[in-house]
Amino acid sequence: MRPSLVNQLRVLVPVKRTIDYAVKIRVNSDGKGVDTNVKHAMNPFDEIAVEEAVRLREKHKDAITKITAVSAGPAKTADVLRTALAMGADDAIHVEIADNSLGGPLEPLGVSKILQAVIAKANEEEEVGLVIMGKQAIDDDASQTGQMLAAMLGWPQATFASKLEFLGKLEKGQEVKVTREVDGGLGVVKTKLPFVMTTDLRLNEPRYASLPNIMKAKKKPFKKYTLGDLGLEDAAKPRLETVNVKEPPKRQGGAKVESVDELISKLKEAGRI
Repeated sequence: MRPSLVNQLRVLVPVKRTIDYAVKIRVNSDGKGVDTNVKHAMNPFDEIAVEEAVRLREKHKDAITKITAVSAGPAKTADVLRTALAMGADDAIHVEIADNSLGGPLEPLGVSKILQAVIAKANEEEEVGLVIMGKQAIDDDASQTGQMLAAMLGWPQATFASKLEFLGKLEKGQEVKVTREVDGGLGVVKTKLPFVMTTDLRLNEPRYASLPNIMKAKKKPFKKYTLGDLGLEDAAKPRLETVNVKEPPKRQGGAKVESVDELISKLKEAGRI
């Protein structure tokens, strides 16, 4: 019999391998994508999600039983899972998808289906009661996976979180308060466990993985699934086709004007007014 969610909480943290944010992006010669033969790292918003899960466990040691990092992609995706383990996750799940089987980027709908199936698998051992994930990936900027996953699970969602507060014990049905960043400032929502939360930049500052923890991460449990294991053979097939990718136009140099009249004249010439 699997453990229930009473007085204990298993946290699932999806992470994604993306091109490192410091790398200059270059368009491929075929104009259908960008050069991926560059340094990759964990998506920065996912680092924040891992950090928040680890901080929760440090604060509620008796309540949080396990932090599980999960990712889908080719063999190299294991690198970011090892990083999550070094940051403090307890185990990892890699849904391995061969490069040549994608036919294009793995889209949010496919990722959501994969995560739903992974949670179902994980629940056979120990019930997942909270999903913390980055609000978006810096490569596609879709910001859709968390919302889709919540809908598929039938769970509440709290997106763009900059603060998380538990209003009682960490157990099923307990209320939580999430402060969200919105256009006009901050918004506060209340929901109940289990739920899906997506993280914003100001939620925390992720820690660096220390060398001892990097070494310990090599011994932590690491499961691998294929799409066939999850019954999702078609989940990686793209629904969208990239027609063309172009670099943004180079910014032109500015110019000084001597008067307001000259400024207005130049704006008219440029068709701005």
